[in-house]
Amino acid sequence: MTRWPAAAGAVLCGALSAAMLTGCMSSPGPGQRGPNSEAMSADQFGQTDFNRTVTLEVRDNLTSLYSLLDKLYRRNPREWRKTGVADQKAAVNRVKHAIEVRIPPSDLAGLRDIQILAVSLDPNYSGDRVGAFIYGMADTIIAAHNGKTRLYATDALDGQRVYNAARNVEAAAWLLASRRNNQGELLLLANEMSPNATNLSFEREFGAIIGRLDLIANLLGENSRRIGINYAQGLLLFNFLPVR
Repeated sequence: MTRWPAAAGAVLCGALSAAMLTGCMSSPGPGQRGPNSEAMSADQFGQTDFNRTVTLEVRDNLTSLYSLLDKLYRRNPREWRKTGVADQKAAVNRVKHAIEVRIPPSDLAGLRDIQILAVSLDPNYSGDRVGAFIYGMADTIIAAHNGKTRLYATDALDGQRVYNAARNVEAAAWLLASRRNNQGELLLLANEMSPNATNLSFEREFGAIIGRLDLIANLLGENSRRIGINYAQGLLLFNFLPVR
């Protein structure tokens, strides 16, 4: 085992303490991208390490969806114009707010998660298809996390639901790339592959979302398995306590 000099240990402990108290982290250099961390907050004391992992997963998946929202509106401007807002930015903010408060668009009132996803990919739907599609996916992911975007020690997640959410995103991505209207046109333009241009940014975002969900689903399964194993190991290695 490596032994640190006392002075070095004191300096290290001081530095760690300062970092914990201030919530500061070193920033990447100019032009570099680093981990998308979160500033220290009081509610984090009610979170386990795994709660933090899941909270960051939900946050990053919503960020990916907001990126897809912007890209889809750019490729399909007719959709945001259906909403009556002034510009694309206002349309993006409108959908983001709806997701954050979990209130669907007025023409989809009473519907939730996969129901909204299904409507958004129905050729007969005449509303803002982009907004409905992204809202439906976001609501699907949030619903799989017990309707929460921040998880705490008292929360218990079902790994099967998170796994199902990943498969729903997978199916939605495939339908987005293949579903057509009665005229044979794609309902929404997304990935572009032509002799002049190739744009697979949509596919990458979907892949990132699915990967995060699958990781959490697998970790939830492993966490449940380890609880049982640790209990059995505790019984096997149990030592009676002295009484005299």
